[in-house]
Amino acid sequence: LTAVRREPAVRLQHGASGLEPLAWSEDHRVSVSTARSIAVLEQLSDVHSGGQDMVIHRTAVPAPAAACTLKVGPKKEVAECKEKFASSVDPTVSQTFMLDRVFNPEGKSLTPMRGFKYSSWSPLGCDANGRCLLAALTMDNRLTIHANLNRLQWVQLADLTELYGERLLEAGYRLCKTDAPRGQLGDFPEFQRRHGMQAPVRMEWSGICTTQQVKHNNECRDVGSVLLAVLFENGNIAVWQFQLPFLGKESITSCNTIESGISSPSVLSWWEYEHNNRKMSGLIVGSAYGPVKIIPVNLKAVKGYFTLRQPVVLWQEMDQLPVHSIRCIPLYHPYQKCSCSLVVAARGPYVFWCLLLISKAGLNVHNSHVTGLHSLPIVSMSADKQNGTVYTCSSDGKVRQLIPIFTDVALKFEHQLIRLSEVFGCVRTHGIAVSPCGAYLAVITTEGMANGLHPVNKNYQVQFVTLKTFEEAAAQLLESSVQNLFRQVDLTDLVRWKILKDKHIPQFLQEALDKKIESCGSTYFWRFKLFLLRILYQSMQKVPSEVTWRPSHEDAKILISDSPGMGSTEDDQEEGTSKQASKQSLGDTGKSVDVDDTAEDSLNQSSDTGGREPMVEKLLEIQAQIEAVEMHLTREHMKRVLGEVYLHTWITENTSIPTRGVCDFLMSDDGYDDRTARVLIGHILKKMNKQTFPEHCSLCKEILPFTDRKQAVCSNGHIWLRCFLTYQSCQSLVYRRCLLHDSIARHPTPEDPEWIRRLLQGPCTFCDSPVF
Repeated sequence: LTAVRREPAVRLQHGASGLEPLAWSEDHRVSVSTARSIAVLEQLSDVHSGGQDMVIHRTAVPAPAAACTLKVGPKKEVAECKEKFASSVDPTVSQTFMLDRVFNPEGKSLTPMRGFKYSSWSPLGCDANGRCLLAALTMDNRLTIHANLNRLQWVQLADLTELYGERLLEAGYRLCKTDAPRGQLGDFPEFQRRHGMQAPVRMEWSGICTTQQVKHNNECRDVGSVLLAVLFENGNIAVWQFQLPFLGKESITSCNTIESGISSPSVLSWWEYEHNNRKMSGLIVGSAYGPVKIIPVNLKAVKGYFTLRQPVVLWQEMDQLPVHSIRCIPLYHPYQKCSCSLVVAARGPYVFWCLLLISKAGLNVHNSHVTGLHSLPIVSMSADKQNGTVYTCSSDGKVRQLIPIFTDVALKFEHQLIRLSEVFGCVRTHGIAVSPCGAYLAVITTEGMANGLHPVNKNYQVQFVTLKTFEEAAAQLLESSVQNLFRQVDLTDLVRWKILKDKHIPQFLQEALDKKIESCGSTYFWRFKLFLLRILYQSMQKVPSEVTWRPSHEDAKILISDSPGMGSTEDDQEEGTSKQASKQSLGDTGKSVDVDDTAEDSLNQSSDTGGREPMVEKLLEIQAQIEAVEMHLTREHMKRVLGEVYLHTWITENTSIPTRGVCDFLMSDDGYDDRTARVLIGHILKKMNKQTFPEHCSLCKEILPFTDRKQAVCSNGHIWLRCFLTYQSCQSLVYRRCLLHDSIARHPTPEDPEWIRRLLQGPCTFCDSPVF
């Protein structure tokens, strides 16, 4: 393993806070818990940028201004109790009360509790855009759920601490109605109990599961849902069930509380196991004293899920080694020929591992410890879920890579050391996270000791290290089971970096991709080819001498049409104004410039200097290839849209999709001979029965012809952009764009049928990225 530094390093405005301050989501966003906010760094594989550095989009989730006070009773009674405990003559009561930050989050004589304790990402497909939700836990025990719906601003969707406090208040702070009533709030043990039962320690998301919802006509429909397990200080676990997409309080389906029976719980993780198409689930809970066990979770109304009959103890010794972090990795056992679960937990400087697999004899549990990894306690642990590789890190800048290797009985680990000092110099590390496909390792670092002295000031940075080579990333993309470029941004970024450096696509990759395209009909490989061609095109572009966003100080030429003696015709003036407008638009759009515009600029520059150069010929050739691949992808998506039209309309008048225009566009090219398309178009035209149902311009009511896949122009010159998902003209000022600004899509309307809404939920047909 050769770890290589990847620029840029992102400097944090505030120091990292909490345990495990780094988390990397499935949609390639890194959350960093700090003392004032959660910094979110989104990795993009930008096809419009020629720079070799990683492209990172940065946002933040600010910490709430007001301190969170847990609901333990009526406000007036709580205030009286606090005053009574603070002034108690018994020092065990007064000092315990004054020093407990759960009772006194605002501080008073102590420093206020600011910042975040922990953050956790949901699986992909949970918010309104089909991306990940962020659960954030502040230092003062406020648990909230946030979504990033417009890419610039984070919105709080629910405050779970407040909702759970209301539920407990209604239930009289009893988990079951049959429980005997407890003491009064004025009793200090009861005051402590009510706080401990709603002070979160950790929270973790489950995978997306399917529930059945009964409609008014007694029909059942499948609805996606996700679970969030919240571990409290007293050992209880609240399991929230949310209907997807999660929109707020109204999406909460249920909340059940489980008693784990573990004292001083420290960490939590989901155990999800599939055996003979039966899904098992449970919660792995670790303690600050050492024990680790799996708690059964009964999931009501969830299809295909089963649970354990009783808790399973993975480690029972009270050896005072606190469990700091737990990861559960699903793997395939090559000798037993079945799926299994690998549970790894950081306990002090050691790694505890446990292999779980179900056989005819029942649940088999193998466990052991890996020792001799670090000389200091492990501060952070992360895992690559695709191959089971585990990464551990101590504060002295040493990272260990542990690779599980199966044996006949259980497994063993091969481990190797990554010295970050060789990559970044002398640093202290505060947290690590592995990217979803295992290409990058993100590390929070500060300055290490210099000449035996600690640094005066700490500068917290998030730095990135490569864990895979270009060849490994390319092979993984070619053999991908996901077949979605957006889901593999970390791998595509490594490929992008290599092509921008070498200014050519390696021969082995081109040949392997062409073989895949010939043997397999999947459009994924066409999109991968388009991505490579676009990056190659960017690598050959000249770097602009002036920064595009900086205003030019030249006086703009003013064209006066009726002034005498100008000597310019109307045609010249129109040409001048259009050139000036195109320059302005180029400066406005920045990175999101169309490929065609940048091509014209570079061609004009080179033709001025020395006519047709070899580079110009090469650029024209690549541009022609890009256009050919884009046209292929457009035609394939048009066939899919026409298939939906044919299946879901009795007569095509019922649809707002320009069916006749799409059919004519597909048949207009004589060189395009696709039997599937011809048969489908024949069926649709037979159903249409010579009727056209054209689109009309909303400004002048003229017909909008379908001559271009990107835009529609009426006879009066009104231009409307076309939706790339349905090919309808977007005749409104508000529309959506894909993440990499490839295409635009319209918003769904109330009159749209279900199948059109489903089409509008799709990703970009060129880059697989979601649409905002």
